[in-house]
Amino acid sequence: MFKRYPLQLNERIYLIDGFDMGFPERTGTYVIIEEQITLIETGPSPSIQHVKNGLEKLGIALDQIKFIIVTHIHLDHAGGAGLLLQECPNAKVVVHPKGARHLSDPKRLIAGAKAVYTDRFSDLFEPIVPIPEERLLVMGESDQLKIGPLCTLEFLDTPGHANHHFSIYDPVSHGVFAGDTVGIRYEQLVDEGIDLFLPSTSPNQFDPKAMHQAIERLRAMELGAIYYGHFGMTTRPNAALKQVSKWLPIFLEEAEAVFTEGKGSDILAQRLFELVANELRAQGVQGGREVYSIIELDLQVSSMGLMDYLAKR
Repeated sequence: MFKRYPLQLNERIYLIDGFDMGFPERTGTYVIIEEQITLIETGPSPSIQHVKNGLEKLGIALDQIKFIIVTHIHLDHAGGAGLLLQECPNAKVVVHPKGARHLSDPKRLIAGAKAVYTDRFSDLFEPIVPIPEERLLVMGESDQLKIGPLCTLEFLDTPGHANHHFSIYDPVSHGVFAGDTVGIRYEQLVDEGIDLFLPSTSPNQFDPKAMHQAIERLRAMELGAIYYGHFGMTTRPNAALKQVSKWLPIFLEEAEAVFTEGKGSDILAQRLFELVANELRAQGVQGGREVYSIIELDLQVSSMGLMDYLAKR
């Protein structure tokens, strides 16, 4: 089924497709229509043109935006924040306490991404625009941000994917904007009735115990929705969290085997891809589909994080 973006998810939340890495339905920006118009995630800088186009279709001027929230500072989620902020004179960027200094001085952030993406870095992420400290708003565990008469967002410290990661609880939809900490969702499969949720274990702060705790924390909230950084919304949070909980120990078990054999992340990525692809083939998802390319990319990065975790341990 063809979807027209910006996609209306409910009466006040829209999703703009940022076409991260050139893929549709890969990374998006959420728009919360409240008294204080709020964006969650910007994607990388090449996505900003798509974000601006989406806002224009919604009839939202850039000077109307009050808050730009980033769940964490990885460049595929927050890399475009500085570029977008230049055109949003009344906005502040909301960030985790451990991420703020890296948005104002992104040198280490850039170096880390270059180590992962090597010669693809420029095309995927540049330019990285530093954010002035006075335009940053730091939010930590249990902090609140009122964006409308009936809507006060609450921030939840949810490491596991990264130490500088929070999730945002929206009381109106009883949903959480979860970034990457409880997994990735594959919108490309939804029209076939297939819900695939995989852990995101990218370098260099992956912590399986913290990730498991974040999953259990959201499960205990009995949510009505989870909004994913990659990509879109589920209204079946318990099923989604159960699936990620199933895959996380499988990822770790495969990583332990590869690590013990003295092999590298490329071998781990191949093994994980075969496990996921076999499950999808059993559900009738034919080879050659674009979703397999996206899963392969995700598992390459996740495998780097798993091997990094084991090496540090």
